[in-house]
Amino acid sequence: MIRLERLSKAYTEGTVRRPVLVGASAEVKEGEWVALLGPSGSGKTTLLNLVGGLDVPDEGVVMVGDRCISALPERERSLYRRTVVGFIFQFLNLLPTLTVRENLLLPTELGGLDPGEAERRCARLLERVGLADRADSFPDVLSGGERQRVAVARALVHEPPLILADEPTGNLDARTGGEVLDLMEELLRESGKTLIIVTHSERVASRADRVLVLDGGVLREREGHGSAS
Repeated sequence: MIRLERLSKAYTEGTVRRPVLVGASAEVKEGEWVALLGPSGSGKTTLLNLVGGLDVPDEGVVMVGDRCISALPERERSLYRRTVVGFIFQFLNLLPTLTVRENLLLPTELGGLDPGEAERRCARLLERVGLADRADSFPDVLSGGERQRVAVARALVHEPPLILADEPTGNLDARTGGEVLDLMEELLRESGKTLIIVTHSERVASRADRVLVLDGGVLREREGHGSAS
């Protein structure tokens, strides 16, 4: 489903140009779960943003299906993000002035989904994540775990084939984070979603089918995955 070919990306800090990705290449199959590990500042979020069409590489190619995402103009990349990708962020990005229900409906409105179908999907997902009774609540009255469950539902409501998650349990305690991961696994595995998840946690990475490690701008696959607990 996803093919990354020799991606390079650098940022300029003052007069210094700092490479973040150096010839990074990888493939991710449809329905596969891939964890992306690496030290802070290694470029994990940058790589996720390139796959999500939020940024473009200095060099190299991002292919999703038969489309070269990195070569699309911004308008087409925006459409790609609305229809193909679901994002789950560490800091959630829920809109505080919208209710839980309205936060879920926003991606469907941007994607032009029929309002009736959007309402049905919203109600079904809120039931699945255990928040049907909080549909009219605002994010600031929810617990951290509840807000993250809303973020998971929002990423799925427009039924994208690809989910990109950036430290989705990074701000949660171990028990709550485990519950959110259980929920993600249940919803994403049963629907065959492809997942790329950025994490520092071996516990999170152990749930993935494969682990990629990004360090020094170089991307490699970790051998012997499955031994972590």
